[in-house]
Formats: sequence, C-alpha cells, structure tokens
Amino acid sequence: MGIKKSDVDYSLYLITDRNILKGRDLFQAVEEAILGGVTLVQLREKEVSSLEFYNIALKMKQLTAKYGIPLIINDRLDIMLAVDADGLHIGQQDLPISVARKLIGHDKILGYSVSNVKEAKQGEAMSADYLGAGSVYPTGSKSDAGKPIGLDELKKIKESVKIPVVGIGGINETNILEVKQTGVDGISVISAILGKKDVKSISRKLISLWKG
Repeated sequence: MGIKKSDVDYSLYLITDRNILKGRDLFQAVEEAILGGVTLVQLREKEVSSLEFYNIALKMKQLTAKYGIPLIINDRLDIMLAVDADGLHIGQQDLPISVARKLIGHDKILGYSVSNVKEAKQGEAMSADYLGAGSVYPTGSKSDAGKPIGLDELKKIKESVKIPVVGIGGINETNILEVKQTGVDGISVISAILGKKDVKSISRKLISLWKG
C-alpha cells in the first residue's frame, strides 16, 4: 500500500546528490535526515547506469518505506515504475507531463519543475500534484538551475495555483524564514542538508524553523 497523496507533507523535501556527500554513505545520510525531520525524499542520480540507479532506488525505497516517507524518483519514469516508488519528478526538458501522468497513473505523485507563473499554471492543468519552483536563490548544486527567480516570483507562482508549491535553489537556514513568508508549502534542499557534517541536527533545525 503506497502513500496517499493527501497525506504528503512537503515541508522539508530532500533531494539527493552523492557528490555533495564526498564519499559518505548515501543511505546513512538520508536516514539521519529523515530522523532529523525530512518529510520527503527525491532520489536524483545523473551519472550512473540504469542498473546501478535501479539498485540504489530499490534500497532507498526500503529505507523510506520503513519511516513512511514518500520516495520520489527524479526524471527516470522507468526506474520509478520498476521499484514502485511513490512518485516521479520531471522538469521542462523531460517527458511531457501529460504522457508521464498517463504512464504512472493517478495514484502516484507527480512533481514538476517550474520557474514562472505560466509554467506553473501549465503544470497544474496537466495534473501535476506539486510544483518545484526555482531556483529561488543562486545555487551551486544544480548546474542547470538557470537564473534565480527570487522571492517575488516564488510568491506569484504560489498564488497562481491551488496545488502545493515547494521552493528550491540556494535555500538554507539563513534564508528559510524569508521563503516561508511567500506562503509556499515547503522547501527543497540538497547541500543545505547533505553538505553538512551533522545531517540530523541541520534537518532538525530546518524543520523547526519551518514549522516554528
């Protein structure tokens, strides 16, 4: 039995990047982050074979399922289906969102990357369950992040749709409260958690700032 879409908490959304871990164990880091308060995990692997991605995803699914945390697969619909992950996240250059929805069905979570109101409205109309909006601030974690959209655009995106919106890009403990003031449903982070030595305590700090 998968996770019900209506139960998903988008508050602290972790995207994985093993390069930022600098050799530390991915599964251990993700488990620590979940124990600290991460509410959603997206597995992002850009540089591995399909078989390796599948094996990582299978193991990650066991880990997230243990804690009742949704696992979203970035980009790779085949991997998402193969491991029966809870959802898929796609961007503007990936498979068309309408096609992705048809293939994954309506029980699975479908996320969509947007950087303006037009894309946000399109994503909502095409049955995305949530939007990842950004990059809010300059970021080093994603080479394809583009020019920062800023807080005003983030607020406009949030106000233009009825589905949850998660801010992404350059968000950390120093600017999280500014992001919260835009009214978005959560923050999506990579290096703000995985770039830190004590993953659990920074996750705890971020979730308490968000929910405080």
